[in-house]
Amino acid sequence: MDYRLFVVAAPIALALAWAVFNAGRAALGQFQTMLKQYKDNQMV
Repeated sequence: MDYRLFVVAAPIALALAWAVFNAGRAALGQFQTMLKQYKDNQMV
């Protein structure tokens, strides 16, 4: 088996996973803030 494909693809896959992880955390935080603000505005 030729491991060159793995050597090339592994760092790219790791970089993509890291980017999704970081962007996902930020998106989840924004979504939670949005829900909290929505609930606070519904109380009025």
